[in-house]
Amino acid sequence: MRADWELISNWIKPNTRVLDLGCGDGALLKYLRSERNVSGLGLEISDDNIVRCIENGVDVIQADLEGQWHNYFSDYSFDYVLMTQTLQAVRHPDRILDEMLRIANQTIITFYNMGYWKSRWELFNGRMPVTTVLPAQWYETENIHLCTISDFEALCAKKNIRCIKNVGVNHSYQVSPTTRWMPNLMSEVALYLLSIK
Repeated sequence: MRADWELISNWIKPNTRVLDLGCGDGALLKYLRSERNVSGLGLEISDDNIVRCIENGVDVIQADLEGQWHNYFSDYSFDYVLMTQTLQAVRHPDRILDEMLRIANQTIITFYNMGYWKSRWELFNGRMPVTTVLPAQWYETENIHLCTISDFEALCAKKNIRCIKNVGVNHSYQVSPTTRWMPNLMSEVALYLLSIK
């Protein structure tokens, strides 16, 4: 279990309905079901991950987040919509954020923080960052919209989105004194619990 899953779990009320966008192998939904007794549904594009979701006992629909997946869900049909470390890989992250907040009362987003000091240092030296959390070279990465914590918060302010809770974590997905002290500089991954104001 990744350490950030416990943080996410603590933000989710028991016995609620959760939709996980880009759910991967369904391991997070499986964990939330055991820890919070949630009823969950995952959306995933990969055939291999669909099989793993089924093996994990997770309900899943094959869907491309770049498509019309949101048309399947009415307003507030879930209590939470999650998207963990996928926001930077979609073509229109702002539109997906809008749909997430239409479908659920609250949304949990996690993303790689490009403002992390090692990323800044690599850019200063003229190279695209390669870190523990962002391991791919520029020519093989799926990430097309990398942002910093400050960028994300500016987008939320522009869209009148309320940040209920947020935290930064290190490469081990744990909160540390330095990630609390200067989250935009010291956190590799940012976690946000959001709602409409």
